[in-house]
Order: sequence, then structure tokens, then C-alpha cells
Amino acid sequence: MKNIFLAAIIFLIVNLTLTDKIHAQGSELIGGNLLNGAILGSSLAIATMGLNNDWNSRTFQIGLGAGILAGTGLAIYDVATLPQGQQFFISGVFNDGRNSSIIILLDTAYGAALGSAVGAAFSLIGNTSFVKGIQYGASAGAWTGFGFGLIDCFGIAERNRDFMSDLFNRNAIFEYNSKSMSIHFLEPGLFAYHNLSGNTLSIDVEPALNIVSLKKSF
Repeated sequence: MKNIFLAAIIFLIVNLTLTDKIHAQGSELIGGNLLNGAILGSSLAIATMGLNNDWNSRTFQIGLGAGILAGTGLAIYDVATLPQGQQFFISGVFNDGRNSSIIILLDTAYGAALGSAVGAAFSLIGNTSFVKGIQYGASAGAWTGFGFGLIDCFGIAERNRDFMSDLFNRNAIFEYNSKSMSIHFLEPGLFAYHNLSGNTLSIDVEPALNIVSLKKSF
């Protein structure tokens, strides 16, 4: 019985070791989204309290809980949409990241920073409370940044599948295209030539790699 128990323990340890790399990507996505979701929910709760000028722990608790739930949903979405065998990557308007929630979180932070600057400016111009100007400006900016972050994350940002699709649709490894000119580097192609052997004329086709290809329209 003891030998069976020891064998089961050894099997479990070996299995966990071998599957560590397989589950590392999923664990990273889940953990990152949960953490960012919690921070985002807490930040929006503070922004809500700032707009209402009503500071209470209940609002913070609701925001934290909602953020964790949102982070869980984003984690499931990221894992479900990740192409097999690829490292997750997302590129937004202002930021790049390794999970979806970081795009929303950073856009929210930028909105809060910009809003606090605008609020401070209006308080100086209107000769009102400087602290209140920053409070309301940062709070409104955080919610505005959050709204833009949602659009950025789900409507604008490029993900792994977008990068792969773009790569397969390219004519070359590196390319630059404009209305009147295109430059391609390392462009695969086919080279056809006539081959006359005795009384036989044939056309031979061989693969080729163009180092630099330049096309100009006038």
C-alpha cells in the first residue's frame, strides 16, 4: 500500500512538472486579468465616490467585486481566443500588453491623469478649490478613459490572430506601401525562363527570393 501511495505521489509530481509550461500561459493570463480587473474596479469605485463626493466603503467593495468578475470574464475571453501554441499579445492605441485588461486599465489611468490636469486648469481659471478641481477632473477622466479603453480593447486593438492574418497576406517579409511606390524586402517569387534543348523548347519555372523589390507608379 505504501509503495502504491509513493508511486502515485511521484506520478503527480512528474505530471505537474511536465505540464508546467503548458499551463503557464493560461495561468499568466488568468492571474494578470484578475489583478488588473481588481485594480480597475477599485479605481472606478474611487472615481464614482469622487464624482458624488460621497466616500463610503460599500461603493469600494462593489467596485472591487465587479472588477474581479470582469477580470475573470476577460481571462476566459483571452484564453478562448488565443491561437494554439502562441504567446498572447495585444496592441492598443497607446499601449501593448500580454492580456486584454491591461489596455483598459492603462487607458483609464491616462484618462484620470488628463482629467486631473484639465480639472486643475479650470479651478485655476475660475479661482475655485484646486483640490476639488483635481477630484472631479480625475474622476470624470477615469470614467472617460474606461469607456475609451473598452473601445480600444475590443474594437481597435490588434491581437495575435490579426498579426498572423496580416503576415499571411503580405507579399514580403518587410514591406512599405504608399499610393505611388512600394518597396518589398525578402519577397518570394517565381523565375520563369525559356529552355531550348535540341528541338525542344520548354519553359522552366524555379522559386526565387528577391532581396529588394521596388515598384513606382507615375
